[in-house]
Amino acid sequence: MDAGNFSHRELELLSALRNLGGSARSSELAKHMNVSEETIRRGIKSLSKAGALERVHGGAYLIGGVGDPSYFQRMGLFQQEKRRIAKHVAKQVRGNMTVFLDVGSTTAFVAERLRKLSGLTIVTNSMGIAQTLMGTSDNRVHFLGGEMHSKERGTFGTQTEKQAQRFVFDVAVLSVDGLSAKRGASFANVAEATLSEVVADCSERVVIGMDHNKFGLKAPHVGLSPKAIHSLIVDKKPEKEMARALKSWDVALVVVPDEKTDGETDACLEDKE
Repeated sequence: MDAGNFSHRELELLSALRNLGGSARSSELAKHMNVSEETIRRGIKSLSKAGALERVHGGAYLIGGVGDPSYFQRMGLFQQEKRRIAKHVAKQVRGNMTVFLDVGSTTAFVAERLRKLSGLTIVTNSMGIAQTLMGTSDNRVHFLGGEMHSKERGTFGTQTEKQAQRFVFDVAVLSVDGLSAKRGASFANVAEATLSEVVADCSERVVIGMDHNKFGLKAPHVGLSPKAIHSLIVDKKPEKEMARALKSWDVALVVVPDEKTDGETDACLEDKE
């Protein structure tokens, strides 16, 4: 692979990917380079053909670099459902709130919705979300320090947790890897599980948005108590056992409407006292 065969713009794109940790969404690259997303998509397509990077849904990662495609694979799964869920999660946030957003793929869609609000104080351990929201509508963005995990494209560990504890969150938007009636919320990553507990303790309201495929799943690590969850926003109703568990935990369940009926079920959200 001869760099001399690449245009100036393509070389800039490769450099931007390296600066962003080896992987990035097209929207992040466009903002970083101050060009349109269409320009980025054309560059990614050309560089992919030359074998300089790998195209994935919504972005790219450097071949042989530290970029991990799993983030983009997660972003590409159940996109329509996640967008619908994110629309309703974002309704829990109003201007001038202090909000925590984690590294989840559904949370990334929530962040895009929040760009329209003003005066927010956003706290996140997600590199992508920080880049999405910084400099928008008079919002202030705090990116938590800590050890960077390339797979999640976010920071974790003791330093991350200590910095999170310095905030009082009006709303925390969290993700889980599984939710079962017997075990509650669970996580594939122990650091993510621990951070969820810390953030929940600092939050007035905890909102989880997830697609229905996570019902019944059990990941290795226990995180926040299910009783700390105020609202669960999903795309399909859970089965009876799961519904009973949610009721016993005092979790307000919101099932978002499909595209044809969107807007008809806002009243189904019941506040947790």
